[in-house]
This record gives sequence, C-alpha cells and structure tokens, in this order.
Amino acid sequence: MNVARLRRTAIVLGCVAWMAGPALAQPAKLSGYNADIRESSISGVSSGAFMAVQFGTAWSSVIRGVGVVAGGPYWCAKAKSWLSYWSALSNATGVCLSGPLSDLSEFFAKADSKSASGAIDSLQLLGRQKIYLFHGYNDDKVARPVTDAAAGFYRHYLGEANRGNLFYQTTIGAGHSLVVAQDPPRIDLGACQANVGPFIGQCGYDQAGIILQHIYGALNPPRQGPLTGTIKSFDQSVYAKPASLSRISLGETGYVFVPKSCADGEACGVHIALHGCRQTVDDIQKRFIDHAGYNAWADTNRLIVLYPQTVAASGPWPYNPQGCWDLWGYVDYDDSYVTKSGAQIRTIKAMLDALTASAAPAIVAAPAPTVAPDRLAVVDITDTSAALAWTPQAGTAGYRVFRAGADGPFAAVGDATGPSFADSGLTPQTAYRWRVSTIVNGTEGPASGEATATTRVAPVPCQKPGTCPIGP
Repeated sequence: MNVARLRRTAIVLGCVAWMAGPALAQPAKLSGYNADIRESSISGVSSGAFMAVQFGTAWSSVIRGVGVVAGGPYWCAKAKSWLSYWSALSNATGVCLSGPLSDLSEFFAKADSKSASGAIDSLQLLGRQKIYLFHGYNDDKVARPVTDAAAGFYRHYLGEANRGNLFYQTTIGAGHSLVVAQDPPRIDLGACQANVGPFIGQCGYDQAGIILQHIYGALNPPRQGPLTGTIKSFDQSVYAKPASLSRISLGETGYVFVPKSCADGEACGVHIALHGCRQTVDDIQKRFIDHAGYNAWADTNRLIVLYPQTVAASGPWPYNPQGCWDLWGYVDYDDSYVTKSGAQIRTIKAMLDALTASAAPAIVAAPAPTVAPDRLAVVDITDTSAALAWTPQAGTAGYRVFRAGADGPFAAVGDATGPSFADSGLTPQTAYRWRVSTIVNGTEGPASGEATATTRVAPVPCQKPGTCPIGP
C-alpha cells in the first residue's frame, strides 16, 4: 500500500470538500404535511394586508378567509405598465394611504377583467370567503377611507346573501400595527396607539385569534406556556425560481410554525401571515413571527403558519426601501402583480403548494344528524356589529343565525355557509342574544345555546391619530 499516495489523496479530497462545501450544501426546503390546500387562509398588516387581498383574490379557489389589518382594496395603486410605474408609486404612497377611494368602479373592472382572462380565479368564489377588516382609529399611516374601500370591494363580490361573511372592526384605539393581547406587556413591543416599529400594538385585543376564528369557527383556546410546535426556517430562493430573490425583493430566509400534531401527520390547515413595511427580520428581528399571536392558536388547532419575508431594496429596480410587499408593481412593472403570475404571489403559492404536498385524499362527509351547533361564542364586538363563531359540523350545508334583544323573541337575521357570521346593523351600548341552528337537506335543526354580548360605545372621531384616548 502506498501510504504517501493515500495521504496526498486524502489531503486533496479534504481541500476539495472544504472549498465545495457551501456550494454542495442543500438548501432547507419546506416539508409537505397532511394539509388540505382548500383549508388555507391569509392575513396581513399594512403592505401585507394589501398583498393578502391580492393573493386571496387571485387564489380564491384555495383561500377560505382573509384578514386585512390597515390595508386597502385590490389593485389600489392602479399599476398598468412600466409607463405608469411612477403614477402607481405615487398612488401607493398617496391615496392608498390617505384616501379618498370613493369610486371603486376601476377596481371592480380590473378584477373582472383579470378573472375573465383566467389570470385570477373566478370572482364568484370570493362570495364564500370569510373577511376580517380592521382599522385602528389611532392609525396615522393608513386612513380609514382606505380600509373602507377594501370593505366596499369585498361587499361588492359577497353580495347580500353573504354579507355575514364580512366583519369590520373600527372601535379599537390602535395605531398602525397588528394588535395583540399581551399580558404582562413586553417592552420590546409597542404601545396600543403607537405608530412606530415594531408595529405590534399591545391593546388587550387578540387580533390573531379573532381573525382565525372568524375564518375557521370556534377554536380551542390558545396554548398557555411553551408551545409544542416548532418554528423552522427555510430557503425562499427554492420557491422564487426562476427569479432571483433580490430581483423580487424577498429575503433569503422564510419561517414556518408547525404544530406537533401536524408534524405527526394529523390533518391540518395553513394560515399565511404577512408582515408589513419595516417589519422584516432585518428590521425587528423575529418579533412578528414570535409575538404576533398566531402560533399559540395554531398550536392547539392544527394550523401551520407560514411567515414569508420581504427584504428592503434601494433600487433603482426594484425600488422598495422599506421592505414592503408589492402593492404598486415594483417587481413586474405592469398589472400582473395582482394576478397568479405576479412574482411575489407566485412565490407564496409555491410555498403553500410545498406545505400541502402530502395532503391525504379528501373525504366527503356524510350529512350530519340535525344536532345543535356547539360552542357558539361572540368572538368580537364593535359599536354596531358582532362576530359570532361556533364549532363546524361535518356534512352541514349551512347555518341560520337568530338574534334577540336582552328580552323578547328571537328572529332570523341571516344564513351562513361556514361556522361564523358577522351580525351588523346593531345599536351601540345595547345587549343582544344569539342562537344558531344547522340546515341539513333543507331542514332546520335544533338551535344552539345562547351567546350574549353588549355592543361597544361608538368612538369619538379621532382628529389627530396617535394622540386619541383608548376607549373601553
């Protein structure tokens, strides 16, 4: 045996391995889980809210609910082509923040044309989505008329038959932030009415839980204490191809929270949570991922939470200095950014496809016996509306919602196709009661137990957002 030759060979191979190591390392990819893609949902704050609307509209065939916190309507910036880029940027930093957006006809026309061409899913599917909207009256970044326009966009496609799918909260004195019910308060998060980073406001309001329950129905309480699930990082470049991450203003690393139950193969859903401008891990570390409130609910309710990440880009192409999601066409320079082919929408969908790749075949549930819905609860309340949720029942075609005052008989106020309903047209500071019954094969079943709540005080108009007192 030539020992000298073996030593030389070992040295050469060792050097080659050392030099080639980083290039040969396989990027971390998302694992596939037993997650039905049709049980997916999305929410976001600020630019993430605009992207949530864009993604949820483009992919309404798989998105069952959308949460919009300080966001606006589909195609708000009105980008059309590279010739309109500067106009779209002006809109994104102008009327898409301050309003007014009173004429929604252009937004409807754009959505209609994109749906007709097949660039986005059928707009009829928006009618089944559960929509949560939020405007904090201390928000000095995005004015209420902008979120009002988002409400107008959804009401147009929901129609009267599905009006109970939309809940709009406007009575919380939050600043420009996703809102949490942190107790005790954390010094690394924001005050309720703050309009500065990390844009997570501690208002004693569990926004993540309310969003998820409006979409999925009454859920198990969130995990108290250490979570059983795991936060994993992954390489976003795998899902951006053929584009480079820098070209589409996405960060190298994304994150996903996977409950132990989902890792063990149980049937799960996926919720996509989108941060806002200046909320990336480069800006606020992992505060959004760790403290936005989604993980504790997901851990006890078999929900995987996907946290894609943008990155700031100083341009000139793309120009995205605050790490916002693309709401003015800074990637594609035309109107494809609000369609399935838009670079960021396409990338998020590829991530969702990866997470749901191991879903078991769907089982069609047999019609359930006509039993009363369980765990009816009022999960949120405004001065004129209430968000109701209950446990979904397999095989149930629909539900009928009944309302009564503090005294007196119940009367039907609407039907729901999923386990939640936003009852509107209520009177401020008034006590109400609700019941819900199932509808199976056209037959109305027994009613649930009662849920009660008193509507909030109508907030005093806030003349200088950021300085107005926080009401009860």
